Amino acid sequence: MRLSAKPLLAAALLCACAFSAVAADKPAAKTDPALSAAIAGQWRDPKNVARDVYRHPAQTLTFFGVKPNQTVVEITPGGGWYSEILAPYLQAKGQYVAALAKASDPNSYGGRNNKALTDKFAADKARYGGVKIAEFDAKAPSFGAAGSADAVLTFRNVHNWVDAGNAESYFKAFYAVLKPGGTLGVADHRAKPGTDLEKMKESGYLTEALVIKLATDAGFRLQAKSEINANAKDTTDHPNGVWTLPPTNRHDAADDAKYKAIGESDRMTLRFVKPKA
Repeated sequence: MRLSAKPLLAAALLCACAFSAVAADKPAAKTDPALSAAIAGQWRDPKNVARDVYRHPAQTLTFFGVKPNQTVVEITPGGGWYSEILAPYLQAKGQYVAALAKASDPNSYGGRNNKALTDKFAADKARYGGVKIAEFDAKAPSFGAAGSADAVLTFRNVHNWVDAGNAESYFKAFYAVLKPGGTLGVADHRAKPGTDLEKMKESGYLTEALVIKLATDAGFRLQAKSEINANAKDTTDHPNGVWTLPPTNRHDAADDAKYKAIGESDRMTLRFVKPKA
């Protein structure tokens, strides 16, 4: 079912008011030394390490409450930016699950991405030997047995599902796979409040209100917000949407310095919980 613009936006505005009292998270707890070690791992691609300044992995994963003994499902890890950190961190005591959308064509963008990621895992058993792959159907997503995960994490994916019209089914599937009390961590490109749904689809930026509505409609409770991944330099108004900015850099060569100075997008970082009862 595709999202209907007017009812969804109206409900999102109500949702924003209802959750306006939710404060930003308290100062982050001290980072687990094992997590710091994973982030500092020499196996990480140097190009990925260079983006830590925009993605703040230590603060983000600490904010989401990820622990080394948990079962953590990452939704569509792409090239494995977070896989390089989470899989080694969880290997000894926990379980890292890479949820990959099935690709009907192995030569499609998704098919190539999936192969590159699974090849990456296969090439380094010391770091990725414990990884579990969970393939799912994007039209009817399911990420594992009901109540089997401690945390579900999704980084810069929700805008794709909103554009495809199937975001609601994803959030319901997140709820289903999580244990009661489990965490849903969401980071995505942040639009200015009140941005029109069609503009969101076109630009890749979403309002916090829309994401909160999607999650709460699925049964989640918003637990905390964080400004860890905020970027005040990002106006969110670019000729090719969020893809104008690094790392995609869909812009004229003459504007390269301008967009490098902005850096990656302004992002919301939201933590939801599946109620225990």
